[in-house]
Amino acid sequence: MVQDDAVPRQHRTVLLHEAVDALVHRPGGTYLDGTFGRGGHSRLILSRLSPEGRLLAIDRDPEAVAHATQGEAGIADPRFSIDHNRFADYPAVMARHGVAQLDGLLLDIGVSSPQIDDPARGFSFRHDGPLDMRMDPTRGQSAAEFLATAPKERIAEVVRDYGEERFAPAIARAVVARREAGHVLQRTSELAELLASVVRTRERGQDPATRTFQALRILVNGELDELEQALEASLAALKPGGRLAVISFHSLEDRIVKTFINRHSREEFDRRAPFAEPKPALFDALARIKPSDEEVSGNGRSRSAVLRVAERTDVALPPVWTRP
Repeated sequence: MVQDDAVPRQHRTVLLHEAVDALVHRPGGTYLDGTFGRGGHSRLILSRLSPEGRLLAIDRDPEAVAHATQGEAGIADPRFSIDHNRFADYPAVMARHGVAQLDGLLLDIGVSSPQIDDPARGFSFRHDGPLDMRMDPTRGQSAAEFLATAPKERIAEVVRDYGEERFAPAIARAVVARREAGHVLQRTSELAELLASVVRTRERGQDPATRTFQALRILVNGELDELEQALEASLAALKPGGRLAVISFHSLEDRIVKTFINRHSREEFDRRAPFAEPKPALFDALARIKPSDEEVSGNGRSRSAVLRVAERTDVALPPVWTRP
């Protein structure tokens, strides 16, 4: 997945070999690609699996699912299956396919190049299109609908927290003023023009719309909540020795992944019971990998990517407590 920071180009899977090399360590195992996209990681994973191996894939975008199952690009492999779903719901997908635990889980977070480069999807400030931004356009609230109804304070909060945009209050005031004047934002070009008039200074080479478009996309798709849910579920979903590999593209995502891995990669002591046995570590942190200079030079959209890899320890989770 990528950021909207370059002109349209052929889709290239970011950190392709690095992610699959780190993930697939048991050729006969069962793996899950939670963000299929255009299938770059999935296809390479399948090439590394033995006949006994298995790959489940998920994508919330109906176009990605169609790409996996239809036409010449479809994957006709009995070891492969794909579900139209959010990646946070992968435990339910596992249950539906009779899979108890995984040997590896891959999450490539964010928006894909085909989504950015299709004006009809509304992800990009570089193309005029409907202000949508939903990864699954069949459900949920679009970015235009949010901006048409949200209070000024909520708009400012979203742009500040999800976009790390210091002009968030001014942006929210401008959106609401335009709305009250009877000009509701409906197109990506309209929002980009408004942002250009409000965001007066910006980092070199960055468009004034970058941070606000990121913030709205994260909100509309619930991306950070979904990532946290998926990470927590990996504690039970992965077998001992199972691998977790997560590729993120901005600091908010990477901070969540880093915090999760670090928290579960060390023993946890209860300060209220200093003589009690510490809770054991549930993960071993294996790697933090950035794209090579060669990859960045060939695909500028990869430059902000970070791959973090961790391995599940052989410590079993305690049973879930239930009321007698």
